[in-house]
Amino acid sequence: MSDSSECTGTCGTCAQDGCAERTEAPAQTCGGNQDQAALKNRMAKIKHKIIVLSGKGGVGKSTVAVNLATALAMEGRDVGLLDVDIHGPSVPTMLGRFEAPVQNTATGIKPVSVDSMKVMSIGFLLQDRDDAVIWRGPMKMGVIQQFLQDVEWGELDYLIIDSPPGTGDEPLSVCQLIDNPTGAVVVTTPQEVAAADVRKSLNFCNQLGIPVLGLVENMSGFVCPKCGEVTEIFKVGGGQRLADTFQVPLLGCIPIDPSVGAACDDGTPFIYHHANSPAAKAFAGVVAPILRLTETKKTKSQTAASTKENTMRIAVPVAEGKLAMHFGHCATFALVDVDTENKTVLGREDVPAPPHQPGLLPPWLAERNVNLVIAGGMGQRAQALFAEHGITVLVGAPAETPEDVATQYLAGTLQTGANVCDH
Repeated sequence: MSDSSECTGTCGTCAQDGCAERTEAPAQTCGGNQDQAALKNRMAKIKHKIIVLSGKGGVGKSTVAVNLATALAMEGRDVGLLDVDIHGPSVPTMLGRFEAPVQNTATGIKPVSVDSMKVMSIGFLLQDRDDAVIWRGPMKMGVIQQFLQDVEWGELDYLIIDSPPGTGDEPLSVCQLIDNPTGAVVVTTPQEVAAADVRKSLNFCNQLGIPVLGLVENMSGFVCPKCGEVTEIFKVGGGQRLADTFQVPLLGCIPIDPSVGAACDDGTPFIYHHANSPAAKAFAGVVAPILRLTETKKTKSQTAASTKENTMRIAVPVAEGKLAMHFGHCATFALVDVDTENKTVLGREDVPAPPHQPGLLPPWLAERNVNLVIAGGMGQRAQALFAEHGITVLVGAPAETPEDVATQYLAGTLQTGANVCDH
């Protein structure tokens, strides 16, 4: 830069036309080699960095980001969630942690712990949740770099990054700062006005060489909370047409569900607390391909079980807290780990059932190390498929809690009757 001016050390703020810092990426600050090294070291410990984008606001992008991170954590992955929406951070509210304190340590910034996730947002740093952040581009880029570089993320399977809508400073900064991001999940709604803006996000990814992991069509129909009928209140198929045009996967279509809005307002991710809701069931299809990015990793309850000999995992289809009679159409599976020697229950994990597809459940449960399925009823063909995957099936069980069913099985007192759903 020019000798007549003192460099500020922040890219883009130098007034001298000859200063190279004006055109460098955010990490290329004066004397920034150490910062770059620190950033690379921090990011190298994270296997997959996924950016959640949208072309316009109000499409549910933050809802998708929060529930994607939560779903991955529920599957036993080590997950971080970074909110880089500087002007409108939603993550603290959606997680019920707006008052969470942020601590500085000798090695960086300690992220906020939410259940098993590590979370960071500018919202945690505001004195008042209604404070306006009135910053220009360079300041926003600086704090995003600090969140990536200085936060003690540790070793993660996934870092989910909730970016503000559009293709401006924040998503551009993230893409420039992260070396080889895994890809982007782009959120849209069925209306053409939203799809038109999403095209810009898809072109943004193409121009920057960011792989698009897929599209999520949010607000895809309205599910009546009383009768369960789906009403298409917007045009149908907008997400699929976009996916076909840009040759990217359509990860799923999530309906409007009152439980989603209630969960966001209450600070409780809906996929965790409303696993039986239509939106949670649809979201399971969104999560599945993201999960396949990492090798199979045992959940916490599986890890606890594996430390002891003579253990097994029992899958029980659940409806309203008890064993569901109709196995293939249940909303949730209870995965119960048991000690067959001491005849005790070690732990239970509830997971949303995947979308109903013929032949899907046997491999899906096999991936979760299930040894035995206890159900009210199941067709002979389905039982044969489970046997091919090394899973035993017991039918005719009563509609009791999964723990009671498992305890009775261990004690040899489980009373079974007829196969109630043999089709």
